[in-house]
Parts: sequence; C-alpha cells; structure tokens
Amino acid sequence: MKKKILAYSLLLLPISVMAQSAFDIYQFSQREMRGTARYMSMAGAFGALGGDLSAINLNPGGIGIYRSSDVGITFDFDLGSTTAESGSSSVATDRFKFYCNNAGYVGAMRLDSDIMPNINWGFTYNRAASFNRHYRGTINNLSGSFSNYMAGVTAGSGVSLDDLTYDSYYKGFNPYLDGSAGWMDILAYNSYVTNVVDNSIQGLWGDGTKGTAAFETFESGGIDDFTFNFGGNVANTLYWGMSLGISSIEHNLDTYYDENLQNAYVSVTYNDPTDGNDYEEIRRGVADYGVHNYSRTTGTGVNFNLGVILKPINELRLGFAFHTPTYYSLCNEYYADVDYHYEADGIINAERMFTDDGYISEFNYNLRTPWRFVASAAAVIGGRGILSFDYEYIGNQTMEAEDDYGNDFIDLNTDVDNYYKASHIFKVGAEYRLTDNFSIRAGYSYQTSGSADRVRDNLEYVYTTHMPASYETENNIQHITFGLGYKYKRFYTDFAFVHRDRQTDYHAYSPVYYTDGGCDLPPMARINNYDNQIVWTLGIRF
Repeated sequence: MKKKILAYSLLLLPISVMAQSAFDIYQFSQREMRGTARYMSMAGAFGALGGDLSAINLNPGGIGIYRSSDVGITFDFDLGSTTAESGSSSVATDRFKFYCNNAGYVGAMRLDSDIMPNINWGFTYNRAASFNRHYRGTINNLSGSFSNYMAGVTAGSGVSLDDLTYDSYYKGFNPYLDGSAGWMDILAYNSYVTNVVDNSIQGLWGDGTKGTAAFETFESGGIDDFTFNFGGNVANTLYWGMSLGISSIEHNLDTYYDENLQNAYVSVTYNDPTDGNDYEEIRRGVADYGVHNYSRTTGTGVNFNLGVILKPINELRLGFAFHTPTYYSLCNEYYADVDYHYEADGIINAERMFTDDGYISEFNYNLRTPWRFVASAAAVIGGRGILSFDYEYIGNQTMEAEDDYGNDFIDLNTDVDNYYKASHIFKVGAEYRLTDNFSIRAGYSYQTSGSADRVRDNLEYVYTTHMPASYETENNIQHITFGLGYKYKRFYTDFAFVHRDRQTDYHAYSPVYYTDGGCDLPPMARINNYDNQIVWTLGIRF
C-alpha cells in the first residue's frame, strides 16, 4: 500500500487554497432557457423575431420591433425530478418550485420620421438560472477510497506535518490560517482519514479492503438579470438595440460523501499496560466516515449586449446579437467537517472535526463569464405562420477568474481552458395563428456539452479545491416545448409547457493515475435531471 500511494502522489502539484474551482466557475456562467411563455413555447428561437419582453434579452435589437408600449409578467410552475444512477442503484428525488420568470415594461415613442419611425426603451427582470436541485445515491463495491486520494493530494503538496497538526493551534499557530496546507488536507489528517505511516501519508484503503459509499447534494439559489434596454428601427427595415444588464447570483451548496470500509487501515489509541502510556497504532478494522462541505456564493455582475434584426422583405428576418461577458464580483463562504467512527480490536476512535473550529471562511474574487454570439433567421409564412431558427455560440473556454486586485488565477484559468470547450445551441420554433385571437406554438432546443471529452471520460487528473472534491461533467441538454396564445384587443395571455432533459456525471473525486500505468477511477453516478415547467404570461399593450 505504501509504495502505490507514493507513486501517484509524486504526480500531483500543490493545491491552491482558493475556494473555487473551474467547475464552480462554469456553473455560475451558464444560462437556462427561461422567459415569457411565448418565448419558451418556441424553445427560445426568438433572435430574429423580437417584440417580446424576454426575447429582447436574447437579441436587444428585438426592442425596435415594438410599435406600442408593453407591460407583462410571467409565472413558472416547475415540477422536477432528479435521479442518481450507479450500477444497480437508482434513487429519485422530486421537487416543486414556483418562480416569477419575467417581468418588464417597454415604452414606445413614435417619431414623425420615415427614417426613424420610433425609439423604444424598457426595463426587464428575468430569472436567468435556477440552482435548486437535490440528489442522492449509493455506490457499492468500491475499488478505492477518498482517503487514499486525499493522502496522495497531501503528499503531493509537499507540506510538512507541522502544517497539518491541529494541536499546534493551541500553541498560537492555526494551520487553517497560518500554514500552507489546504483546508481539506488539514481536516483529513486530523480526522484520521489520512495517517502517517513510516513518515509517509497514507489512506484507509489497502490490500483486502472492501467498502461502499453514499453521496447527497443539496443546491439552491439562482441568477437574476435586471436589464435596461434601448433601441429603435431604421425605415422599418433595420431594428437595433442595446442593453445594460445587472446580474445577481446566489448559490448555496451542501454536499455529503460517506464511506463504510471493511478491513481498512484505521488509527486507534491503545493503552500499553507495561508502562501505562497511550499509543496510536494502525490496525485492520472498520472505517465509517462522512465528509460534509458547505459553500455559499453571492455577488453581482454587469454586462452589455448589442443586437440587430434585418427585414429585407416582409417574409424574412435575420438577427444577430453579441453578448459581452458578465463581470462578477463574488464572495464565497465555506467550511467542512468530518464525522468519523473507526473500530479495531474493540477499540473505538470516534469524533466530529470541523475546519477552523467551525468558523466560516470567506474568499472574494472576480469572475468573467464567456462571451456569446447569436445568429437567427425567421420566415413569415402566409401571414399566419412563423418558422424561426437560432444558433448560439458560447465560448466556455474564455471564462477567467482573478483576485480583488486584478491578478489572474493562472492555474485556475488553465484548468478552465483544459476542462471546457465551446457549447453550441440549436433552436427551432414555430407559431401558427388559428384565428385572430388564438395561436399554437411548438419548439425544440439542443445544447452540446461544454465539458471537455477527456474530463468526461476520466482520462486525466482533475484539480478541484477538494471542498468538495466531487465535481460534475455535463452532457447534452435538450428542450421540447409546446404552447398556446390568446389575445383580445390590448390584452394577451400565453401558456407554455416545457420539458427539459439534462444529464450530468457525478465524480466523487478525481481519477488517479500511477507511474506504473495503473489507474483508480472515482466512484461515479449518472445524474438525470428532468424538468417539466408550466409557464403563464399575462400582459397588456397600449
């Protein structure tokens, strides 16, 4: 056991003490398909159409379509299910959430000019993303242990035992604040998840060890966008617009990972009757421990978007939009604890340990999300039908993070470039006006994964902050949508049904590769996220 751990620990680089990883940055940079019922019922394929309170956030040029003022509000009833599948184990959790998806006002000012018929302005609120999710599962027949993974991380970081020793806290030295070791390294060592054997850091797993694991994740919060819009049209042919957006983010995360190991290498304290002293010793026994991580991230950001819609003929519209990154200023709070119970030869070692005695640590940093480009086309068919197409490019690999003083986190930004690639979103939407008052709608959206293939397939070591060590890689996302619309004079109301299918892969920790060519793959699970949304919009134009 000793030789194997040292072999892969030499491959690891020192771990940053910062509290965010490339996976957090990616999650905070994503946007969901949310907005008015009309917008969602056509799968968001609105980049060349405009004239909608949420579509003007996709393409600001859409505000120029308006010929009258508009005020509306949208409600979203979200019925979701998340299933964690691992081997023969499958655990489902359900949820119900109610949101205000969108609210806004557009004011239209008509001008006595053929060149510039009108100038419009507006303010909208949009729920850009929801983080509410809960999943849990079990993993049988482990082939390795989180404890051995952390032993390799700690050994690879090159820290001394003094940097890990919690007892030194009582001598005026706090290892969490004054030393160079990572917080999870310190916590793992002081909760006996890792131990020193013959001057080397080792885990609980060895020859003959068997075990099972369980995991659970609670997430809540979301991203809210507040947008100021301004635009108009040129000769009823070119519609232009710009928007200034302020984003507010809140993300709460609680993760739990537990292992129950049999025939493990555990540390116990026994009394030697020959001298009456207590000694620590590694013996074969049962290890039952759980790692809990808590994280809360809040902050605000700003972005600027530009867009145009060109109508060369009445039956055809072309849309183009450019979204700058959102520049966030974020604050992250976090702590972790380990609840452990080790038993060997009738001797029990059990306690619950917290990082920094349970004090919540705070970390401030800046984030730049990806830039986006949207190209759209729409056809008006027979005066009653609309067929619309959108393509969106998201440059995930351009995400960057820096400290409060504007200094780049070079290692973290390198991870972003290695772990992520561009995403492509394809949307198609259709609308048909049955009568002057009633319309039916449908749409489909497909988004490619932003996770790099090598990371999804466990082909390389992945750096996380280890608080938590778990991470998710994303697969493709699709939406299937339907809707109805009704308008009477100035009043309108729309309904939409939206089904979203999103799959991610849960990795308990990074895969570990040995110098002899071997590999320990982490415990994994497929997370199936299904959302069924019923969306209702009320509005009036005047």
